[in-house]
Amino acid sequence: MSTPSETEAAAGEPAASPKTRIRIRDAEATRTRILEAAKREFARNGLGGARVDVIAEKAKANKRMIYHYFESKEGLFQTVLENAYLDIRAAEQRLNLDNLDPRTALERLVRFTWDYYLKNPEFITLVNSENLHRAKHLKKSELVAATSRKLVSMVGGIVERGVAQGVFRPGVDPVQLNITIAAIGFYYFTNRFTGTIIYERDLMAKEALEERLSFNIETIIRLVSA
Repeated sequence: MSTPSETEAAAGEPAASPKTRIRIRDAEATRTRILEAAKREFARNGLGGARVDVIAEKAKANKRMIYHYFESKEGLFQTVLENAYLDIRAAEQRLNLDNLDPRTALERLVRFTWDYYLKNPEFITLVNSENLHRAKHLKKSELVAATSRKLVSMVGGIVERGVAQGVFRPGVDPVQLNITIAAIGFYYFTNRFTGTIIYERDLMAKEALEERLSFNIETIIRLVSA
């Protein structure tokens, strides 16, 4: 049986040497560390306040490598932002909502969105930072545009199935529904500190989080129900 190297050579493509493969793995590992360190730094300080030298130190890399991979701090921020959106969109697709009845599918999406924000606070702060810059980085991203269309299409399919089965009312705009699902969780977490003072309750206590999630689910289901 031919080895992978022999097969590649037979196909006219020389196999990479062990040293080359090690360099490739090292480069990929370095790039991953840079992105992880950058995500934390951008989430903490925003694009304007983030420092490349801090990112390099945390990533155990050097600034030259950051500029080699991403060209600039803006390029690094765009990649981090794209990855953040691609991650949540990919996780939504893995819910397999098309295989569930419409009501269960919508409830699962609301629950997932809430849990994702709770477990990934960096996503919220990255989105807030990008809005301060009027989404100038997202405007350049075809990747984010394509994956976002999949979300709208998925929710639109849930709504259509619900209307066909008589459990959802007709005329619900899937874009508006998406915005509302995101908003009722996003607002809660971005205003958790001020809200705790204003409403005189710990909004991040376990009971408060469970109560709010139940309220969100009921709100969305009532909104679309026939």
